[in-house]
Amino acid sequence: MFEEELNTYKIFVSHISEEDEEYTRFIDKLNDSYDFQWENYSVPGKNLKDDIYKQIEPVDVVVILSGLYSKNSALIKMQMDVAMELEKPVVVIRPWGMEDVPGNLESMASGVVGWNTHCVVDNIRKSGPYDDYDEYDD
Repeated sequence: MFEEELNTYKIFVSHISEEDEEYTRFIDKLNDSYDFQWENYSVPGKNLKDDIYKQIEPVDVVVILSGLYSKNSALIKMQMDVAMELEKPVVVIRPWGMEDVPGNLESMASGVVGWNTHCVVDNIRKSGPYDDYDEYDD
């Protein structure tokens, strides 16, 4: 049989700098995800509003790592505001090992999930433009 071609999701992942451990860990999780193709439109270190606008404009889904909010709330809020302005669906990832998400981020999100890769991918698919969303049974 022929393998079914997967849709490639264009994703922006929130970031503060090129050395963000949380950002790197999240990118590695998505890269290692089975049966999921994506392109990363994030450019860590390019944090001016015009830069963020150019990174978010072409994407299908914006992923906000809420654990970065405590490190630079102004930058993460600006990334979220640009996503809202461009009417992009936003998936918020809970801080690593925690349940609480800043309320202002949660209220603007189309979904809030933890770090479980299957849950993250499901939420991205559910929020994205393609009709390939199949919720995992586990």
